[in-house]
Order: sequence, then C-alpha cells, then structure tokens
Amino acid sequence: MADAAHSLLNRMIRAARLDRQVYEEVEQDKGAMGQAMTVVLLSSLAAGFGAFHDGGVRALIFLALAALLGWVVWAYTTYLIGTRLLPEPQTRSNLGEMLRTTGFSSSPGVIRILGLIPGLGLLSAFVAAIWMLVTMVIAVRQALDYQHTGRAIAVCMLGWLIWIILMMLVGPGPFSGTAV
Repeated sequence: MADAAHSLLNRMIRAARLDRQVYEEVEQDKGAMGQAMTVVLLSSLAAGFGAFHDGGVRALIFLALAALLGWVVWAYTTYLIGTRLLPEPQTRSNLGEMLRTTGFSSSPGVIRILGLIPGLGLLSAFVAAIWMLVTMVIAVRQALDYQHTGRAIAVCMLGWLIWIILMMLVGPGPFSGTAV
C-alpha cells in the first residue's frame, strides 16, 4: 500500500514538473487508470476545500463531481479532435491512454487547497488553471504521439472551447449565489 501511494505521489510530482516521461509511463500503464482518477479526485477535492468558505458542502460535492465528469468529457473531446480532426501521421491513441495522461495533468490542481487561506483562493485557482493547462498540453502531445507542441495546443484549445460552451449551456452551477 505504501509503495502504491509513493508511486502515485511520485507520478503526480513528476507530472506537475512537466516530465514528459511520466506521461509516456501512464499512457502505456493500463493499470494506472485508478491512479489517474485519484489524481482528478484529489485535485477537485482541493478545489472544493479551497472554495469551501464561499460555497460550503455543496461546492465541495459539486466540484468533485464536475471534475470527474469534466475529465471524461475533455479527455473524450480531445481524443476525438486529436485523432480525427488534427492527427499527425504517427498518431495512435485510444480513450484509455487519453484518460490516463489527462488525469495526471490535473496534478497541479492540488494547490487549490491554498484557497483555505484567506486571500489565496483566486490566486491559487488562477495559478492552478494555467499550470494544469500546460500539463494538459503535454499530456495530449504524449498521448497522441505528436511531434509538435503547437498541434497539442490547438487540440486543447478546441477542447477547452467546447467545454466552455457546454458549461454555458448547463448554467452557473448549484452553488452559485449564496453560500450554504
């Protein structure tokens, strides 16, 4: 058990440090799906706790569920865009590879726990969002076997735009307005 936790923590740190090799590892490691899901949950729970003083328990629950759903939707969207719309000749991937790599790209999101400290909520959320976007680009590049980072950026931006449109259609979320 300690080895599994150490392996997860090691991979999260390497993913946050932009280590391309860790994304290759999790892409190939079919047993890493649970770890990838754990990373997404830890990151979303950190965001939920960081937003707790503004949104309470509903914010915590909503952010955890939204992060899991968002991970799957964005991974699937980037997978489709990357393999169907913008593939390179050597692009070979599947949804599992994309889920594993993009799951680990959520690693920097754990800093959102700093939102518990008054005055650091927005800053930690902003820094985490930018950092996670960068790790997402690396994850997509590795999962899709791209030779050029520009193509991975395009895939991520298109996926992000689709995600934003979906969020606008869904609405502001269940914890907008007054805190519970």
